[in-house]
Amino acid sequence: MRDEVKLDFIIKGGNVVLSDRVRVADIGILNGEIVDIAPDIPFSAKQTIDAQGLFVMAGAVDAHVHLNEPGLGEWEGFESGSAALAAGGCTTFIDMPLNGLPPTVNVDAMNRKLEAAARSGVHVDYALWGGLVPDNLEELAALADAGVVGFKAFMSFPGDTGEGCFREVDDIALFEGMKVLASKNKVLAVHAESQEIIAAMSKKFEGRIRRSVGDFLESRPLAAELDAVRRVLLFADRTDCPLHLVHISSPQAVDIIWEAKQNGVNVTVETCPHYLLFTDEDMGNLGPLAKCAPPMRGMREREGLWARIAEGKVDLIASDHSPCPPAMKMNAGDDYFAIWGGISGAQSTLELMFDEGYLRRGIPLPLLSRLLSENPAKRFGLFPGKGKLAIGSDADIVLVNPDAPYVLQPEQLLYRHRQSVYAGREFRCRVMLTMSRGKVVYTPELGVGASMEGIWIPTKEEQSRKRKLL
Repeated sequence: MRDEVKLDFIIKGGNVVLSDRVRVADIGILNGEIVDIAPDIPFSAKQTIDAQGLFVMAGAVDAHVHLNEPGLGEWEGFESGSAALAAGGCTTFIDMPLNGLPPTVNVDAMNRKLEAAARSGVHVDYALWGGLVPDNLEELAALADAGVVGFKAFMSFPGDTGEGCFREVDDIALFEGMKVLASKNKVLAVHAESQEIIAAMSKKFEGRIRRSVGDFLESRPLAAELDAVRRVLLFADRTDCPLHLVHISSPQAVDIIWEAKQNGVNVTVETCPHYLLFTDEDMGNLGPLAKCAPPMRGMREREGLWARIAEGKVDLIASDHSPCPPAMKMNAGDDYFAIWGGISGAQSTLELMFDEGYLRRGIPLPLLSRLLSENPAKRFGLFPGKGKLAIGSDADIVLVNPDAPYVLQPEQLLYRHRQSVYAGREFRCRVMLTMSRGKVVYTPELGVGASMEGIWIPTKEEQSRKRKLL
C-alpha cells in the first residue's frame, strides 16, 4: 500500500479477536475490505473509530435464520429480520427455505425469494438454503447450480404453513436426495428428529383438551433425536453427501456425530443459544415463547453441550431465528401442542455467547469467534470473504463492549414482532458498532440506518476473486 493512499476507516487500538489469539491492533479499511491489521497503522483515514477497551470481532455468520418471504412477511421479513441481525453484530445470514410461500424447493421459488429481498431491502449480506422435500428430487441439481449454499431437509413434521408448504422426507427420499447432493458437493442440513418416535409418543395425548409443556416434552424425547442422527449419519457415510446437523440439543448426539466424523464422515454439528442457556424446566416458566423443536433438555444436557464446545466438538452456533405473529404463540389456550414452535433470537446470539460463554464461563474468544463466524463461512462456501478478520476479507466487523450492562427490553428488539425469550435478560456486554463491507450499519445511538445495501453473496465469481486475495 502506497503512502499516498487514504483509508476509509481505521479502527484503532481494539482487542482484535483473530482465529488463534487476541491482540491489540488497528484495522485499516478501504473500499469495503480489510487492507491492514497492525499494531499502529501509519496511514491517514477519512474516519477513525476509537476501539480502546472494546473487542473487535468478525461479524457473525448466522447460518440458520427464517425470514419467511415471500408469502409470510407478516411473520418476519428481510428488512426487519436483517435489521435485528445487524443490531446483534451479524453481518451475514443464510435464510432457510421452508417458511415461505412458496418454499425454496426449485429455481423459480428461489428467484421469487430473491425478488422479495430486493423489494424489501436487506441491511446485511445473505445467502439462501434450498429445500429437499419428497417430490423435488428432479429439481435439486438445477437449484444447486442456481446458487443455494446447501439444502435443508426435515426428518419430522415441520409444521403447516398452508397449501404447498414444506414437508418432511421419508428414508427413501432422504437417501436418494443425498446421492444427488453428493454429486453436486452440496451440504445437506438436517432437522434430525424421528417422526416415527414422535408420532408414537404423541398418540397418548391425542384428543385431550389440556396438553401441557410436560406432555410436549414427553412426546419429543431425546431418543427421537439420537435415532434420527444415527440414521442420517449412516446415509451420509453411504452416499458421501456433506452433512450438517442443525440445532442439536444434546451432548449425547454430539458424541455420536463426533465418532462418525472421526471415522471419516463429512459432517458438522450446530447448536443454538437456547439449548446453552435454558433447560426443560425453564420452558414452563418462559411460557409459549420457549416452545421449539427439538425442545430444551435437562441440566445435564445443557452443561454437556458447553463441555463439548470447550472440547472443540461443536462446529458452529446459530440462532435458528424462527418468528411468528404473537397470536400463534399466545392464543392456544391450554393446548401447548397447538402453539407454533420457534424462538426469536437472532438479535441476541453474539451478545449471549459473549456474555455467557466468554464472560461467565471463560470460553476463549477465538473459539467463540470460530463458532459464530469462521466455521459457518467455511462450511457453506462464504470464506474467505466472510467469517474472519484478515487482509483481503470483507470489512464485516463488530465492536463489543465487555462492560456495558443493560437489560434487554422488548422495545429494543427490531423484529417485526417484539417478542423473545431473551427480553428481560440482563447482559454484561453490548454490541457498540456493526460494520458490513466497510459501512457502519448499526450503533446503539443511531440504531440501524436507512441504507439497505446487503447483497446476495454466494456467486462463484465473487468467491473466486476473494480466494485469490488470500
